[in-house]
Amino acid sequence: MPDTTLPAAKGPSSADREAPTVDIAGWTCPAPLRDQPRVVMGHGGGGALSAELVEQVFAPAFGGDILAQLGDSAALNLGGVRLAFSTDSYVVRPLFFPGGSIGDLAVNGTVNDLAMSGARAAYLSCGYILEEGIEMSVVARVAEAMGAAARAAGVEVVTGDTKVVEAGHGDGIYLNTAGIGLIPAGVDLRPQRVVPGDVVIVSGDIGVHGVAIMSVREGLEFGVEIESDCAALGGLVETMLAVTPDLHALRDPTRGGLAAALNEIAAASGAGVVIRERAVPVPPTVGNACAILGLDPMYVANEGKLVAFVPREHADAVLDAMRAHPLGAGAAVIGEVVEEHPGMVVARTPLGGTRVVDLPLGEQLPRIC
Repeated sequence: MPDTTLPAAKGPSSADREAPTVDIAGWTCPAPLRDQPRVVMGHGGGGALSAELVEQVFAPAFGGDILAQLGDSAALNLGGVRLAFSTDSYVVRPLFFPGGSIGDLAVNGTVNDLAMSGARAAYLSCGYILEEGIEMSVVARVAEAMGAAARAAGVEVVTGDTKVVEAGHGDGIYLNTAGIGLIPAGVDLRPQRVVPGDVVIVSGDIGVHGVAIMSVREGLEFGVEIESDCAALGGLVETMLAVTPDLHALRDPTRGGLAAALNEIAAASGAGVVIRERAVPVPPTVGNACAILGLDPMYVANEGKLVAFVPREHADAVLDAMRAHPLGAGAAVIGEVVEEHPGMVVARTPLGGTRVVDLPLGEQLPRIC
């Protein structure tokens, strides 16, 4: 906000001077983020605060039509070739958890962001920010996990960087990865293509990753160990595109969970989304854990799931192909796109009522990726 503090009086007293004229109609605030003068954890949670930070601070500062699309990755035309480009940073705590590690997340997360554009990931970069004093064996273990995940995803880490911060100024290891991949001809995946009549499909059980992180971080026990669903989704997307390249939009529901992903698509497309709560696949372990912790599975992060918006005429064939793939065996139709309530997501409850599924304000579970 502009500084309206007047300079110290010189010469005539302040009573003798004419009060300055201030035109407040011309004032602008560079970051009117829900009256938050400082960054809070919710700004990194993938919800409403994150969206405001991007839309009101970063997007105006950087500009550009490509960035304005706010996709998981950017679709670029370079030398006659269509490329997808994406970057992401990883600050998960703890570094190792049931079903994966920060190294697995760093590879799979970027591969998945590229896959949501329909691209086959090819090359990754990797940046390590290490805290002084961390054991070299831990660094090596993370690097080995990254290498194994890259080989499993069919990508190659080709460049990188390392920085070290003083003890107490980090949390062991932070990672950043960027990736590029080729978008096949005829594939155009973006929220703006979503139209009423599209069928909404989720690839499997939701909420698993977030609950797995919380269980090990807080030492909680739920009777059985819950493992993260961390996985590279490129192969599943290729299987879907083999049925038809005319998928309309894909999104991996990471931070903010399925609710955030649906709201982002609805807002970008200007269409309404209706889901059936009973149809959303929530495993009993996740449902029970969320009930104990007071969480809503719709807002809990995933790292190996996607939500697809598919033209109705192709929905059955795409669903069958997803279920035939190991990472889509639990795929389910959970709703549809409608003309009513544009830009909003509404859930039909098992009791026959409806409720608005809003974009989360902050973050239920911080530091999950």
